[in-house]
Amino acid sequence: MKKKKYLLLFFWLVASVSIWAQSATTPAAPDPQVGQLPQIMTWVLICAGAALFFVAMLYMIKVNQFLYKRAIQLEARLNNVNLPADADAPVVDPAGDDFWTRIRKKYWEDAVPIDREADIILHHDYDGIRELDNRLPPWWVNMFILTIIYGLGYMIYYHWGGSGLSQTQEYEQEVAVAKKEIALALAGKANAVDESNVVALTESGALGEGELIYKGNCVACHGQKGEGGVGPNLTDPYWIHGGGVKNVFKTIKYGVPEKGMIAWQAQLRPADMQKIASYVLTLGGTNPPNPKAPQGVVWTETATPQDSLAKGTVPSPTK
Repeated sequence: MKKKKYLLLFFWLVASVSIWAQSATTPAAPDPQVGQLPQIMTWVLICAGAALFFVAMLYMIKVNQFLYKRAIQLEARLNNVNLPADADAPVVDPAGDDFWTRIRKKYWEDAVPIDREADIILHHDYDGIRELDNRLPPWWVNMFILTIIYGLGYMIYYHWGGSGLSQTQEYEQEVAVAKKEIALALAGKANAVDESNVVALTESGALGEGELIYKGNCVACHGQKGEGGVGPNLTDPYWIHGGGVKNVFKTIKYGVPEKGMIAWQAQLRPADMQKIASYVLTLGGTNPPNPKAPQGVVWTETATPQDSLAKGTVPSPTK
């Protein structure tokens, strides 16, 4: 019986280690300080869980041993079979009656022996079923007391002592982490822009960035206000290579080498070219001083309204 007990404990231990190993492979949060217990409290929980696990296993083994023996006794009595002299005797603890055995029985088991159940039986029945007035198992009571102690430690650490983060602080940290993740995701999405899916931007922040990029790279050819110079005028309705955000983006990206317009895709990110194209479209109809004569043909928007806003809503340094 002892071998079976230890084999069962070994099986449950291996199973628990396997589950723990699987949970350990879960990807960590971007910020390891967010939403996690302090190390000492984590270890307290682990130790308490391990203790409860082993106690539960031992208790189940004890119960199974008792039920198995009682089943044999009942079956023998029903069949009028004589059992060996010791088969009907109460189970004797092989550990004897030493100090640790007494501690275990008093503070962990403390079960009323079968031969004394008549002392604790309640004097009523429900359809012939009688009830025992047993005490709660001490191991369960002790674990309950430990949870109260842990709860007090938790309150002291997080609410009364000021050492741990409050729920509001944890929320603020998690929101900050989420904003960083969103920014990274949007940055990756923005850099996936090309001439097939680009749309005109209308946000003032994006257009302001487009204007800065334009003034840093495009004014030499297209003028400070898009009036034109070496390059064409960006404020009239005439376009050489097509208007609308997709055409403007494509012209910025690949350039027009035969006319001196370089391909900006080697120097600017797709998101930045989108901002320039969007800003260039906003220059339409602004009538700057000394505009260059029209070049190309009048562009008529036939796509979605987002592709153009009266000649634009995004960045670009050429027509």
